[in-house]
Amino acid sequence: MSAPRPGIDVPDHRGRTGLDQEGRALDRNPDVRVTDVELLAAGWHVLRRTTLEYRAPSGEWETQQRETYDRGNGATVLLYDPARRTVLLTRQFRYPVYVNGHPDGMLVETAAGLLDEDDAATAIRREAAEETGVEIGELEHVWDVFMSPGSVTERIHFFAAPYDGSTRSGESGGLAEEGEHIELLEPDIEEALGMIRDGRIQDAKTIMLLQWAVLDGPFAHRRADRAFRPEV
Repeated sequence: MSAPRPGIDVPDHRGRTGLDQEGRALDRNPDVRVTDVELLAAGWHVLRRTTLEYRAPSGEWETQQRETYDRGNGATVLLYDPARRTVLLTRQFRYPVYVNGHPDGMLVETAAGLLDEDDAATAIRREAAEETGVEIGELEHVWDVFMSPGSVTERIHFFAAPYDGSTRSGESGGLAEEGEHIELLEPDIEEALGMIRDGRIQDAKTIMLLQWAVLDGPFAHRRADRAFRPEV
């Protein structure tokens, strides 16, 4: 008799079981049939190898395998001060980018985090408070995006929210007990765009939100024109 398998038959260190069941019941696409799911790793997040049958345009069924990394879904928020035309960003060490060629691994980002058991709005309010010290008021939902669909299941919920920079205190954030040592940056929007151009900002979600801010968001010319157009 085989030994019980953590994360499958018995709880792993996070109390999870049945981690090999994800995807087996999927039937939304009639051209895809999941036939097997293997649990490869579950140290913190979950790595699976799924075997599936895919009906090609020719009508023939092909057997394929895909490895997926499941770390849950996340949320991010662009904090902006409309009066001062600034944005509030974080800077912290990210080992994955360091090992993949980033000069020092210190990545400039919008505040973000995993949802855990919360809805997206609740989670990003929590993460913004932890990382920046800012309590968010009204949130604007921007979009939901799959950031790395070739192998990572994560979907990120994008938000924007105004903040009052004059009331912000402190130049750092994060939870020390979780190894977070976060520096806060407060560039104006023009400088932030320049940081994209010269490579100081290389994080996808941050680039997307900053460009949204000047195309359709709080710093867009058409929004400003509309806001100040006189009544006729």
